[in-house]
Amino acid sequence: MNLADLNKIARAMTATGKGLLAADESGGTIKKRFDAIGVESTEASRRDYREMMFRSTEAMSKFISGVILYDETIWQNAADGTPLVRLIEQAGAIPGIKVDEGTQALPGCPGELITSGLDKLAERLAKYYERGARFAKWRAVIDIGSGIPSMTAIHVNAHALARYAALCQAAQIVPIVEPEVLMDGDHDIDRCVEVTTRVLNKTFQELRVQRVALEGMVLKPNMAISGKKSKTQASVQEVAEKTVRMLKNCVPAAVPGIAFLSGGQSDADATAHLDAMNRMGGLPWPLTFSYGRALQAAPQQTWAGLAANVGAGQQAFTHRARMNSLASKGEWTTDLETEKAA
Repeated sequence: MNLADLNKIARAMTATGKGLLAADESGGTIKKRFDAIGVESTEASRRDYREMMFRSTEAMSKFISGVILYDETIWQNAADGTPLVRLIEQAGAIPGIKVDEGTQALPGCPGELITSGLDKLAERLAKYYERGARFAKWRAVIDIGSGIPSMTAIHVNAHALARYAALCQAAQIVPIVEPEVLMDGDHDIDRCVEVTTRVLNKTFQELRVQRVALEGMVLKPNMAISGKKSKTQASVQEVAEKTVRMLKNCVPAAVPGIAFLSGGQSDADATAHLDAMNRMGGLPWPLTFSYGRALQAAPQQTWAGLAANVGAGQQAFTHRARMNSLASKGEWTTDLETEKAA
């Protein structure tokens, strides 16, 4: 493992004013999103949609540091035969790859999940590295509900995250460590903070046990946020203050950067929360974005599967990327949302 090179990539992934595009939707997820815009999900249509974003020159070169790809996408070529990973590289961004294989029921823990994909991961990482991937992503899912999460679920998911991270670094690939506490329940923000604190503390304990170099990873956590069904929704400022306090209590300063997941927030909320945190200042690590739907919803709807809409779709993508770039520097305002991408 060359830690200096891993650290350099991790810092580039969270560079000032840039964030990650999570374009790693599974086949089932992207089908649902395409169904919503009346587009048939085929290998060609998925390729065309992602190619539209990767060819958005302004967005990719100015605001996007890297792209998380799905297994299908990393092997695909653009319509003109250029590998999609090459388009990303040509824009100055870093190709990455989602390597977990989804979730399954956790035995003995009703309503809880464990992420799978460790089997033969070392072999897959070698192939992805050869293809051009320089970072990877693994998502653990922790739900909040009656009697959950259990310590069992937190422990086994943290262990798997750390094992994945160690394998990535051995393959000279930067691991994105993503322990996601879901926002689907009726819990308030303080319950989210309590659970997320437990999850982060256990995750970093496991990372140390398995000798993962913290300087060669990126953390992708959820924000401290009220559950979607909660009667009390925290304000933007409360989310910012409690998230920053939680992270300062849990995340070592050695971590090169933190790139938040959007977790089902609206486009505007995901941007506003990120901006409020960065306005606070005094942070030991850069706080940026690793958004999927919060970057893609607008360009998907604008594109709608039509070649004639590619330019407009790229403009919509550039606008959302620019808004989040500004938020990552604490320079976003609601007034800017009405402006078109330059």
